Amino acid sequence: MYLTILLGNGVLVLVTVSDSRLHTPMYFFLGNLSFLDICYTTSSVPLVLDGFLTPRKTISFSGCAVQMFLSFAMGATECVLLGMMAFDRYVAICNPLRYPVVMSKAAYVPMAAGSWLAGGVNSLVQISLAVQLPFCGDHVINHFTCEILAVLTLACADISTNVISMGVANVIFLGVPVLFILVSYIFILTTILRIPSAEGRKKASTCSAHLTVMVIFYGTILFMYAKPKSKDPLGADKQAVSDKLTSLFYGVLTPMLNPIIYSLRNKDVKAAVKNLMNQKCFPQ
Repeated sequence: MYLTILLGNGVLVLVTVSDSRLHTPMYFFLGNLSFLDICYTTSSVPLVLDGFLTPRKTISFSGCAVQMFLSFAMGATECVLLGMMAFDRYVAICNPLRYPVVMSKAAYVPMAAGSWLAGGVNSLVQISLAVQLPFCGDHVINHFTCEILAVLTLACADISTNVISMGVANVIFLGVPVLFILVSYIFILTTILRIPSAEGRKKASTCSAHLTVMVIFYGTILFMYAKPKSKDPLGADKQAVSDKLTSLFYGVLTPMLNPIIYSLRNKDVKAAVKNLMNQKCFPQ
């Protein structure tokens, strides 16, 4: 499964860089998303596999902090990046004549860079607050990885500052992008419904993949970080199991599905992959 993620997303990154026909804002964002998925899974999956395949079940404090930082940064970055992708589709469909001006290279490159910067800064703040806490007990993390919510349960001090900080981050990196995407797609849908059916379906197909990825990603993230926490011990145990499964879903299955979803109905990507394979298998 991990190799599938590396292969699928790696091919998408490669074709978006090498094929000049894909040098557009939409595919630039898609390449960033694929590279992000590779980084996210690489920050956690190899360690999970190592834990399953070897007797060693420990990780250093610094290693745990690095893993928390990378996973949290990648998640926050993807939230912002999907919002940028929605804006790109909004301009392309609702204001096509202004699209080359609004989504010029001078605009979409800083937009993508800003997504990475925002995700990194947010993660740095959250992890810095977490590592300052004193930890007690047996130091056993009830999770597959060093997931920040699981780590915070080991703290033997007041974590109200961490809870407030993560609540603010949830609003900024979950609430705002979801609202922005929702408004964008309302305008997109309204515009598509005014277009003759054949052309409307063609334009809708460029958004369906993005919408599918957003529903899967934001649905699991909101379920993980925005749901109320149970105070009942039995309920907390059940919640811990659901958190593990949810984390596994958006950490492994979503990155694996993204290349399939984006390439399945995308003629440009399929043509670029075919062209790349022909160049590798039948070089001139």
